[in-house]
Amino acid sequence: MSKARMPARRRSVLISGASIAGPTLAFWLDRYGFDVTVVERAPTIRTGGYPIDVRGTAIDVVERMGLLPQIRAAHIASRTMTFVDRAGQVIGSVPIYEAIGSEAERDVELPRGTLTTLLHDATCNGGVDYCFNDSIDTLHDDGKGVDIRFASGRRARYDIVIGADGLHSRTRRLVFGPEASFNHSLGFCFNLFSMPNDRGLSHGGIVHAEAGRTAGIWAVQDNPRVFGFLAFTTDEAPGSACRNTEEQIQRTRAAFADMGWEVPRLLGAMATADDLYFDSVSQIRMPCWSKGRVALVGDAAFAPSFRSGQGSSLALVGAYVLAGELATHDSPEEAFAAYERIARPFVEANQALATDDNGAFFLPRTQKDIETRDRILAEITRNGTAGMFDNTKAKVHNSLRLSDYASV
Repeated sequence: MSKARMPARRRSVLISGASIAGPTLAFWLDRYGFDVTVVERAPTIRTGGYPIDVRGTAIDVVERMGLLPQIRAAHIASRTMTFVDRAGQVIGSVPIYEAIGSEAERDVELPRGTLTTLLHDATCNGGVDYCFNDSIDTLHDDGKGVDIRFASGRRARYDIVIGADGLHSRTRRLVFGPEASFNHSLGFCFNLFSMPNDRGLSHGGIVHAEAGRTAGIWAVQDNPRVFGFLAFTTDEAPGSACRNTEEQIQRTRAAFADMGWEVPRLLGAMATADDLYFDSVSQIRMPCWSKGRVALVGDAAFAPSFRSGQGSSLALVGAYVLAGELATHDSPEEAFAAYERIARPFVEANQALATDDNGAFFLPRTQKDIETRDRILAEITRNGTAGMFDNTKAKVHNSLRLSDYASV
């Protein structure tokens, strides 16, 4: 068992990003006796948002944080995903947790904003200092510390800096270079937005897909608003696809122009949504997650893409391991090496889930993918789900056993 120990002096850590990995890391570092500052460009913690999952080993992390009861209380408990043809006729349905290969007792689905709020609130009674409406502008690591100039003009020096600032991390760009070197496209671009729940949907979703394009509506419990989803294939590099909102709307309209079902209504809702989020479906793959006194965690280091369903869980697990290793090593470089040695096999196994054959079930690229999906749905309709889905993904979700970094 590794033991977190108080260093000879309190080391200062700057964390960039206050979504999931950042506050989780802050929680543990504060517990281990570090001086922790979190800088976040947004004016406050982002509330609301689409559903995410805390699965497998990540359940153990939130349990050790004392947050599992609150997280379970926020469980959305989605039930089924229904697939329809262009006329809206049902092709078949699948239970959500069986389809994604997850163990129901080790999978909690909740709104992203609920999780980020719980994580933030868990750090508010300690010594974590949050600086909203600000971000890292420049960064200089001289080997003994890291000098930071913030966008606000403020300057400060820290012993350690951690980038937890997402898929398009500025910290990563400042230290490791352009995103294009690490962002690997999975060949899709997607749009996510909220819209009125005119169909009275509850606890699940409806999907219509044709070769290379998928449209869906997802209901969170009995909420009066639902999430619309539009994804289509693209050959563009991740860094260039999806930057301008109006351009993205036009590209999506063109991609779905002749599609049936409720796609015209979805396109209209997308164009007027005040919460439209769009991006490429891509992963961050890096040969090393640290350099000198700077390291990355969460999507900044190893975004698995939403096709894996493991982004939030990897952020929680990665932050826990990174904090524990920093607490058990005097040298940041040694801590970063240990963090990567422990977490990388788990990360890469979960990233691989986004590229397996099951991904075509939800985002079919070809007509053959659709035909295969429809045969599976027909078999489920006739005989149920017994034997249709294995526990391979659940094994990956739970494949890392956490060390107990007991504080002294």
